[in-house]
Amino acid sequence: GTSIGESFDLSKLRYHRIILMTDADVDGAHIRTLLLTLFFRYFPDVINNGYLYIAQPPLFKIQAGKKFHYAYSDQERDEIINKIKAEKKDAVVNIQRYKGLGEMNPEQLWETTMNPKNRIMKQVMVEDAEEADKMFNVLMGNEVLPRKKFIQAYAKEVKNLDI
Repeated sequence: GTSIGESFDLSKLRYHRIILMTDADVDGAHIRTLLLTLFFRYFPDVINNGYLYIAQPPLFKIQAGKKFHYAYSDQERDEIINKIKAEKKDAVVNIQRYKGLGEMNPEQLWETTMNPKNRIMKQVMVEDAEEADKMFNVLMGNEVLPRKKFIQAYAKEVKNLDI
């Protein structure tokens, strides 16, 4: 409804919560970056007026007996497992890693990512537009060298890499 470019009109925005919902893994992060670039470049007023959000689907389902928990990071997964083991040392813990939203059944997707009572959403805000612009240029720009340097600089910080 808002159109684009010079004819963009924020007053025609139909929804005041635009929620980006992508997989919790590296592929989802890449798609999220593409979408954030689109909004940053072509719909900055949507971001600046607080209408853009990112849904946080879980990365793991951890089950011990009939109880289950969802974890949104490796650290949270480890904390949950340690808590279960502290309560019952011989507990059998099953861990399911979600590679994509499609691996969840509809009830799980509703309960973890869509239900307003349980979901975790992060509002997208730009604190430093100049720095954000530089980062989007590094990640999504036409120049390969800045992206290569970025990857080389931060490659050692990667803990899990989906290939």
